[in-house]
Formats: sequence, structure tokens, C-alpha cells
Amino acid sequence: MTHTYPHIIVAKFGGTSVADFDAMSRSATLVLADKNVRLVVLSASAGVTNLLVELASGLESPVRLDKIATLRVLQYNIISRLKQPDAIGQEIDRLLDNISRLAEDAVDSPSAALCDELVSHGEMMSSLLFVEVLREREEVETQWFDARKVIRTDDTFGCALPAIDAIAEQAEKRLRPRIAQALIVTQGFIGSDAAGHTTTLGRGGSDYTASLLAEALNASRVDIWTDVAGIYTTDPRIVAQAKRIDTLSFSEAREMATLGAKVLHPATLLPAIRKNIPVFVGASNNASAGGTLVLRDALEPSRYRALAMRRQQTLLTLSSLDAQPTHRFLAETFGILSRHETAIDLVTTSETSIALILNSTGSTSGEADTLTTALLTELSSHCHVEIETGLALVSLIGNGLAKEAAVCKEVFAELETHAVRMICHGASNQSLCFLLPAASADSAVKALHRSLLE
Repeated sequence: MTHTYPHIIVAKFGGTSVADFDAMSRSATLVLADKNVRLVVLSASAGVTNLLVELASGLESPVRLDKIATLRVLQYNIISRLKQPDAIGQEIDRLLDNISRLAEDAVDSPSAALCDELVSHGEMMSSLLFVEVLREREEVETQWFDARKVIRTDDTFGCALPAIDAIAEQAEKRLRPRIAQALIVTQGFIGSDAAGHTTTLGRGGSDYTASLLAEALNASRVDIWTDVAGIYTTDPRIVAQAKRIDTLSFSEAREMATLGAKVLHPATLLPAIRKNIPVFVGASNNASAGGTLVLRDALEPSRYRALAMRRQQTLLTLSSLDAQPTHRFLAETFGILSRHETAIDLVTTSETSIALILNSTGSTSGEADTLTTALLTELSSHCHVEIETGLALVSLIGNGLAKEAAVCKEVFAELETHAVRMICHGASNQSLCFLLPAASADSAVKALHRSLLE
């Protein structure tokens, strides 16, 4: 039966929300509680993606067989709780056989393309199982859908770029008619290139998938269900006094995500911003606790909103070898970085040197190997190269930070016992960022939170 749904909600569930049968059941209850939820986007069950990434690195037997056995147990712990396990068990077995074959291929010839193909099986399995959990409720017609038919990307395996126009065209053609007939369950994180090869959007990319599909369908809201009840003033595991922020602006939330707050994938908000689609973040295991609503404009923007942290940062300091003009040194340095497609993040410069943080987040295959031998060789012929690791980036997010008086005094008064390696301030009006030795980052966040946010 065909219906019209003027207010489509896209609901995304993270790995902990589909970790086992009980978690899937809680998530199913959330989906069925709102008839406007017409499209469900799933991550792989918690722990599955990490296992698949390890298998894609080319593990020898018996370690490889051990990992596959662990995957099988995770899936069958869910299957065993279903009323009719046989048919879905055969489908999951087929996918596990695929995983086994690809993991064996990876021993001899690992590649980014093979990794994407292998890792995609996590979302395929969780989405198939979730459809069965929903069907057992017998409350609504439910259909499984392969996201690769709609999420079209380039062929940058491990961190593919979505083709926005192609996604919109395919969503209108393939998804909208189905949504009118049934509740659709699909996969986050995965897509396909022009040749039909499986790609991935980078770690944490299921949020991004949900937002891209919401944009393509002109949805009224995206619900991101995770294991925390919203976005907090900082990581509650670091500061017990951290408080949930009930409303955030798109720009505040995007700054937080980019600078290390892990509740949202950094790219998630881009499609939402383009179509002005509110994004809700809540906890699937405690839906009544509420959450955070991200909107175009926050209701009460304040000077200081949150603190974010990114660990395992690499600082690259590049110093000129001769007295060449600053503009030429900068141009040639960034030309080298561009040729090697080096993902850089924050940058500070002087007349004779550049300090920059490498952006090592995002790739499916783990930490992106940005400091290649070829890059370092070319840089070393042009400038003196100094590499420093064991650092953490701490960022204060707020409003008007580059124009308000006393911001630097209030922040750095709390850091007088810390060795600050780098400061970025002024380029963004919504953040003040600084690099610290990793060992002292937690204490800095605690001190700043106590002083500025409590």
C-alpha cells in the first residue's frame, strides 16, 4: 500500500545501538514509535568494523581464523534470539564466507579497494539482522535496501567523496517510491564508485550517510542514535561535571566535530546545512533522557560552549633553508603538500617557518599514513623538517572568540603550568585551539572546564 509522508525522518543507529539482540530490540522500539521514521541507516555492530579492518591488513592463519570465528559468534548471538533464524542464518553464512575469502586474498595482496569491500560486510550483516528484528514485531512492512545503489562516490577507497547530484537522482528514483510503501533499512558508511566497486566514506561515516540521504529526500529531521544522550560540554569520561547542551547551532556543532568531539562525524552537518535539516543526537539505550538538537541558529549562543580534544596529533615544523622570500617559501611548501595529497589541519606561520598539524582521521584502514617517504624526501630537499608526536589538540568552541576581549587571558591563565606547543586563534571566530603534550591534555581540559564552563 502506498502512502505519502510529507515529514520523513531518517534515523541512524551507531554500533552500540545494534551491538546485540537486546540493543537492536531497543532501537526497533524507537523506530516504530514514530511513523515518520521511514528510513533507517545502520552502522556495523560494535567491534565488527575493527575486526574487519584487522582482517583486511592480511592476517596469517590461525589469527585470521580466530577473528572470523569471533565475527561468527557476534552474529549468531543475535540470530539465536530470533523466532525464525534459519533463512537469515544462511544469508549471514554467505557473507561470512565472503569475509573469509577476502581476508585470505588480503594475505597476498592487501589494498584499499579490498579493505573497503571487506569492511562493508559489517553494515551488510547488521542491516539484514535488524530487518528480521523489525519484521518479528509485525507492526509495519519492512524492506532491506543496498545503500550502494544510491550512495555514489569517487574511487578514493578508504575515504571516498560522495557525488551529491548522483545521490539525489538515485534517491529520487530508487528510494522515494520504496519509502512510500515500506519502512526501509539500509547501511551507513558504504557506497559505490562509477565502476560499481564498493567504497567507504571513512570511519564514522554512517552519520554522513544518514545526512546525505536526508538531503536527497528533503527529510524533515535526522536522528543520530548513539550511546550518549546528546552532545556535552566536553567528554564526560574526562570531566564528570560535563553537561549536555540542549541546542547547538550548525556552525558550533561542526566546529566541535571537526576538532575532536566524536559524537558526530565532521562531514555530517554539511548536507544538513545545505537543506536546513535539524539533527537530533540521543542515546538509544535511554531515549527518555532527551538529547541535543542541532539547528541553523542556537537559541542561546554564549561565549564559551564546549571543549574538544583530539589525541595522537603530529606536529610538522618546516623551516626555510635559505633567505628566499616568504611568499615563495610558503607557495613551494604548500605545493609539495598538495602534490602528495597531504591532509593538513591547523597551520601557523612565521617569516621563515611553517608549523602544521597533520589530519590523520577518517580513513577506513585506520590512521592515515600521511608522512610517506616520498613526501619527506621532497620536503627535506626544500626545507628543514622536524616531526613531533605524542601531542594532543585541545580546542575551546564558542562564539565571537576572535573579537571578544579577555578570551586569551581567561584561557591561558589556566595553562600557565602547561607547555603549549602551538596556538591557532583568529582564523575562526568560533574556536581557539592549542597543542599540548598528550600527558597533560586531560588536566588542561579539566582546568578549563572548571573555569569557563561550570
